[in-house]
Amino acid sequence: MLAKVNSVTVTGLEAHAVGVEVDLATGLPMFTVVGLPDTTVRESRDRVRSALRNSGFNFPQRKVTVNLAPADLPKEGAGFDLPIAVGILAAEGLIPADVLQHYVLVGEVSLEGVIKPVRGMLSMALSCRGRPLKGFLVPSENAMEAAIVDGVEIYPVATIPQVIEYFTGTQAMKAVDRGALPAIPAPAGGADFGDVRGQQHAKRALEVAAAGGHNVLLVGPPGSGKTMLAQRLPGILPPMTLDEAIESTRIHSVAGLLPAAQPLLCVRPFRAPHHSISDAGLIGGGTMPRPGEVSLAHNGVLFLDELPEYRRNVLEGLRQPLEEGTIAITRVSAAMSYPARVMLVAAMNPCPCGFLGDRARPCVCSPIQVQRYRARVSGPLLDRLDLHVEVPAVPFRELAGEERGEESPAILQRVVAARAKQTERYKGTRTHCNAQLRPSQIKKHCTIAGKGRVLIEQAVVKLGLSARAYMRILKVARTIADLDGSDPILTPHVAEAIQYRSLDRQVT
Repeated sequence: MLAKVNSVTVTGLEAHAVGVEVDLATGLPMFTVVGLPDTTVRESRDRVRSALRNSGFNFPQRKVTVNLAPADLPKEGAGFDLPIAVGILAAEGLIPADVLQHYVLVGEVSLEGVIKPVRGMLSMALSCRGRPLKGFLVPSENAMEAAIVDGVEIYPVATIPQVIEYFTGTQAMKAVDRGALPAIPAPAGGADFGDVRGQQHAKRALEVAAAGGHNVLLVGPPGSGKTMLAQRLPGILPPMTLDEAIESTRIHSVAGLLPAAQPLLCVRPFRAPHHSISDAGLIGGGTMPRPGEVSLAHNGVLFLDELPEYRRNVLEGLRQPLEEGTIAITRVSAAMSYPARVMLVAAMNPCPCGFLGDRARPCVCSPIQVQRYRARVSGPLLDRLDLHVEVPAVPFRELAGEERGEESPAILQRVVAARAKQTERYKGTRTHCNAQLRPSQIKKHCTIAGKGRVLIEQAVVKLGLSARAYMRILKVARTIADLDGSDPILTPHVAEAIQYRSLDRQVT
């Protein structure tokens, strides 16, 4: 007997339809799975056998062959357990075979027949939209995540007997009522800039960065508040749109990091990996490439503390993603692409001892030591960091003061207003903010008025700026003008943008 069950698998971020074909033949009892299964899929033989027996069904004492089509597509994960189990019962005649062609099944089964959640459910549901299906049977814990996608009926299932009773018509099963789903919670108030004492210059720089989506490097002695400032940056970024939320949710779902109680990410991600991370951990990789930290921070903030302590090859891997907004990972078994449009916020000490320029504690490092320390971060990577912000130690009087700084909601209003100008200006293009401007767009939208052109020319010549650094200054000046409500870029805007290139100056 032969039975066919529809299923789906995720490769990278994309889901692909898979046909699970089950054949029962006479011969010595054995269980074979073919179609490029990975170890997890091959182990489904033991899980399915025990699950059927413990659910009250007899496992056939015949030759069982399972083919996962198309055969040239690598299959991974435990999501094929449920369709294999249902296919075996259909091949034995316990389920009408013609009913199964209208449904897609995904789920891992435990040894007692309970259906457990799987990763990548949002991508799977998106792949089912538009197909002529009556329903998509998913584990109960994945139902809310799958129900985000309109156009396909989602049926939550908890056990194998429940699935069998539904297909045989002995028990009804209700699809998820999207109208009854709990509302997506609004982003809760997090860390506030009002908690930061002093550091007005750094706060202003982060406001500029948030308004234009720019990358930032914070340079200052230990304890000056670099990490504290970076942690508060997501609170002044514009709220995510639905498309951005779905993009970020898909990545976290594939990585297995999506909480069951939160089917849709509504807060911009903030990822802060340790400096001991590998290049595969940061960029992504593995035999079947998984998203790395830079992709998990998509549409959010990637914070790299103690930047010079990261290995050189790890940091150099960031150069292409910061420019293109995507990461292409190629392995022998597969080639995948993950989105990586992030705001990179890095922090470092000004020198090995950390006190260069500190008025209270003298620096004991020689100029050569300082140069060697800063050389751990390559020039091309520094060029991709739009703002170099000095974060000095906070004087005791400000630190012990009772006065709170400007709070995040007030800053957020200005950032949202500046982003609205950019959205209107770049309507109809793939550009969403000033940091994503292409050279042709810079020429069109970054017109400098007055003496600003002379000022930026002098800065380029004196500081020896690269062409990329020059373009970054223009983008930052455009953002400052947007915050100021000015269409042309004026001289004060250019002057403020130039001062955010502190590491382009010579060490003395």
